[in-house]
Amino acid sequence: MADTVGKLVVKLRAAEFSIWNTCDGDNLSPEVRIERLTPGVASLAVFVLSPNEPGCSFTSWIAWNIEPAASIPEGIPPQGVVTAPVNAVQGTNDYGTLGYRGPCPPPGETHRYHIKVYGLDSMLDLAAGATKHDLIEAMKGHVLQFGDTVAIYSR
Repeated sequence: MADTVGKLVVKLRAAEFSIWNTCDGDNLSPEVRIERLTPGVASLAVFVLSPNEPGCSFTSWIAWNIEPAASIPEGIPPQGVVTAPVNAVQGTNDYGTLGYRGPCPPPGETHRYHIKVYGLDSMLDLAAGATKHDLIEAMKGHVLQFGDTVAIYSR
């Protein structure tokens, strides 16, 4: 791992999730745009966390071994190993399902969600369905870059 972790710039289309990225729409994983990716990055890992849910870091999506590119495309299917629209491996979220599960706050509430992206120096030897704790452990010593953003959703 590098002595200093480089900063990625991470963005969504807007500061609020599109309805199709939520339980009120098609529940599609969002497009995550990435800037300042360095040439040494071999893969990306992404987490979507909600501090509003029980446990303070409730995870609604974890994915890794994503090809480094300027964006993680929208609509990654909820399965362990994905080959389209991008190669990726997905883990078990805190809902107990594979892949992405979009925002779904109670009616009348606004929740915020943290989208964290890590640039890694290698692909990870981690099986599909792994938990966020497994992914964090596997990433140790491999993080070259990090970036995050926040988005909200209201119902």
